[in-house]
Amino acid sequence: MTKKELKEFLDEKVVLYNHPNFIESDPIQIPHRYQLKEDIEISGFLAATISWGNRKMIIKNGLKLMDLLGNSPYDFIMNHSDNQLETVSNFVHRTFNGIDCVTFIKGLKNIYENHSGLEAVFAKNQQNDSLQSSISEFKKIFFEIEHLNRTQKHISDPLNNSAAKRLNMYLRWMVRNDKTGVDLGIWKSIPPSKLSCPLDVHSGNVARKLGLLQRKQNDGKALHELDTQLRFLDSKDPVKYDFALFGLGVFEGF
Repeated sequence: MTKKELKEFLDEKVVLYNHPNFIESDPIQIPHRYQLKEDIEISGFLAATISWGNRKMIIKNGLKLMDLLGNSPYDFIMNHSDNQLETVSNFVHRTFNGIDCVTFIKGLKNIYENHSGLEAVFAKNQQNDSLQSSISEFKKIFFEIEHLNRTQKHISDPLNNSAAKRLNMYLRWMVRNDKTGVDLGIWKSIPPSKLSCPLDVHSGNVARKLGLLQRKQNDGKALHELDTQLRFLDSKDPVKYDFALFGLGVFEGF
């Protein structure tokens, strides 16, 4: 397959999967429940944080967490009582437990009270074609508060060679305006051209079969390699191909 044929093939798959029907089977449905900017970005961040494992369970637990936050995540983050925090401390998704959840709520409150919110923090440290330094800086700021070391594992650091799949997916949700209503595109201070593909088992395997990725591990080096190829296909909106790679892997068993 030539580069031109590959681009045409993937562009067709983007049209197929970057479609509103995608929302109902994906954790992105959780931030789609809200209208307030802060509710969208907080619910999206928490949903992305627990996005590993069975997708149905991710969605079920994401909705459960929103219920624990009174379905008003921003108001809860800013105004919760100690009794309300105790209720949230019962939440569990795989290795993300109640202690982690309470820490995340306190970390988010610090970000909104002292750092102008999630968008402002992620918009710092942008490089010419990458947000990986921004993600690393976000982790430092997020864990300014008192926390257990175990909780840090739930936020990846790309500068430690992590692909940071969940955070790159979250940034796609917040930054990319896809005109079809799937990605939310509420952040305007970060251009879509700087987004990175949420590299996971499915997208990685498909990328290798298509010759877009040679590295065998799904790590930070592999992400850089894949990003370079996707930016060649579309420099302004490279992560639209996440829909193609993920759809081919999950829905078509490519």
